Amino acid sequence: MRVIALLLVTLFARGPDPNVAFPADADSSPAVKYAALDLMACEAELTARGVPFHSVPDAPGVLAPVRLTGAIRGVTFHSAIPVAQRATSPYEIMDCRLVLALDDFAVLLAKVGVVEVVHLSVYRPPTGPWPIGKVGERHDGALAIDCGTFIQRDGTQLVVERDFHGKIGRKTCGPNTSPTPATANAVTLRKIFCDSTDARLFNVALTPDYNWAHRNHFHLEVTPRVKWFLIH
Repeated sequence: MRVIALLLVTLFARGPDPNVAFPADADSSPAVKYAALDLMACEAELTARGVPFHSVPDAPGVLAPVRLTGAIRGVTFHSAIPVAQRATSPYEIMDCRLVLALDDFAVLLAKVGVVEVVHLSVYRPPTGPWPIGKVGERHDGALAIDCGTFIQRDGTQLVVERDFHGKIGRKTCGPNTSPTPATANAVTLRKIFCDSTDARLFNVALTPDYNWAHRNHFHLEVTPRVKWFLIH
């Protein structure tokens, strides 16, 4: 189910969802500003920031497809497929607008010593014919990343499924929230997630607290044409 459809059900059938925010200053948020960029403007911003990438000529459903060719601010983002396959795998393709958000995210990750992020999914290529000119959403459009493992400089692996220590339905960020048990890895994972949502880098940010399907990753998504944030 699309996030937009989920929100319509939540907002109009069940009343306001406390996890959805409609801030008055949404237009100033990084996620909203990045989502509004076209291909040329986005790639120009990546170049100005010194992000290592190259354009991808054909990725059905992706407005501004790119591949990262190196670390962003000292942090690498990649899937778990063998290194030799990453340069050509469709699963390493990202929309440029997501990469801008990841560039900001990398600054926060570096502060807690993270140098590598292993994702479970970004782009999910169509399995059949894709309508010409149609731009996808979420993973169809390479606008969402499912972060499964964060690796720190000393080799410590923060594995979301093992180390998050949350509970479905529980609030993730804010007063009186904490992992149980509050191990060092769990606290760091919580900080990574909540710092990114405080900075409004992503319109949709979901953890294992959201539902069973997200038990093993953080879903972080830039969503075009919206002024809301779904955080859980």
